[in-house]
Amino acid sequence: MTVKTISSLLPMMLVLCAGLDLHGADKPAPQPKPRPQALLLSEVLASVQGQYPPYLAALIEMDMANGRVRQALGSFDLNLNAGGTASLAGYYDGNTGYAMLEQPLPFWGGSVHGGYRLSSGYLPNYNKDRTGVDGETVIGFKIPLLRDGTIDRRRAALWQAQIDQELADPIILRQYLDFIRAAGISYYTWVAAGQRLTLAEELLRVAKDRDNAIAEQVRKGASAPVVQIDNRRLVVSREIAVVQAQRRLQATAIELSLFYRTRDTAEPIIPARSRVPSTFPAHPRPDDAQMTADIAKAAIFRPEIRRIELLMEKTGIDRRLAKNNLLPSLDVGVEAGQFLGENRPKDLERNEVEAKIEFKLPLQRREAKGRMDMADATLARLEQERLFTRDKISADVRDSYSALDAAFDTLRMTRLNVDLARQLEQAETERLKQGATDLLALQIREQASFDARVLEVDALAEYFRAQTNYRAAMAADAPRKVGR
Repeated sequence: MTVKTISSLLPMMLVLCAGLDLHGADKPAPQPKPRPQALLLSEVLASVQGQYPPYLAALIEMDMANGRVRQALGSFDLNLNAGGTASLAGYYDGNTGYAMLEQPLPFWGGSVHGGYRLSSGYLPNYNKDRTGVDGETVIGFKIPLLRDGTIDRRRAALWQAQIDQELADPIILRQYLDFIRAAGISYYTWVAAGQRLTLAEELLRVAKDRDNAIAEQVRKGASAPVVQIDNRRLVVSREIAVVQAQRRLQATAIELSLFYRTRDTAEPIIPARSRVPSTFPAHPRPDDAQMTADIAKAAIFRPEIRRIELLMEKTGIDRRLAKNNLLPSLDVGVEAGQFLGENRPKDLERNEVEAKIEFKLPLQRREAKGRMDMADATLARLEQERLFTRDKISADVRDSYSALDAAFDTLRMTRLNVDLARQLEQAETERLKQGATDLLALQIREQASFDARVLEVDALAEYFRAQTNYRAAMAADAPRKVGR
């Protein structure tokens, strides 16, 4: 066989030898180990809901709001008032003491009180605390007729604390949606990194298999050593690409571990490469007709508008309280006393009833007017924020939909690019078999095909990242009830 004949057969031999194990062809194929179950996005999101520390910290906002309500209810606690007076010098040497229970009422700003009074010694007749030897029981109430009737500071603080309870929901929900969005993006970035590593290893395997075939040809003198050197250079460059892809996978796995945690101790789990899904989920084309409905849903389920509405309601209470403080005070009350025992002053009846009325009017009322101005300005600002937030939500949905639609079109074109690159690679392989080209041209086609498949993986990841952003924009993953 002449050298010319060997040279003409060399390309075909290289192609046929690529991918073959020349040292173990007769060995029985080992049984493949069962592949671990692929990590699903639903597992990561379930971990976020139950074990993600920032979300668990956000849920504490509800406990804080409950504490504020309990604190505000303290204004209506039953109070014990006790005291007394003693005459240290002077004509009268009487002493008095009392113990009273006072209960503020949760309606109309009133209060009721009752207790016991006792005096001893000599007191003047006009002293209202004068009692008999056995003392006096007292009961009464006080009701405001104008100021502090429909609202007062105690009830305003309680109502605002109850609104804070409701405010905790949109605050927690906003953080929850952000966490779900971040977890979804991290998950799909990890999946893409795993698939990129698989492609890089496949490209390296092709170069290594070809290197074995070239080495055999060089040994037989059918190929120049420079051909093997060039292929080894290609192997090294592809090994570098594999190392870089491994590092990218490790980085994305570490990032994903912040969201994916153990169920009992909430420790981060770095997912193994074996759990990378081999394919992405289904990726349907976005529906233009659905976008209008999604914008309407987002306006309902996004927490921003609800938060502003609750802040407006809270500010409205401030305005009502300021308007209340513009009114004069007109308080009426009734107090009844019953003397115990028979030993009492002769000028005192056993049962006495006393009515009281008090009028008070601040003449300038600047504090109340200033509060009114602040409340009106705050309401006007919140109204503008609500209008802009509604527009911003609509813009968010439209923009994320546009990104999703563009990602789908990009994915469609990258798949066409992959198909064309494969056709060129196959054609170059056929030309190599026929001796019409050289190994360098085939390597260029292989790299182009690899680059096209990497672009397809990136396009898939970008599609699902855009889908995650779109779901977050319309609050598609918002739970019906926020909390533990």
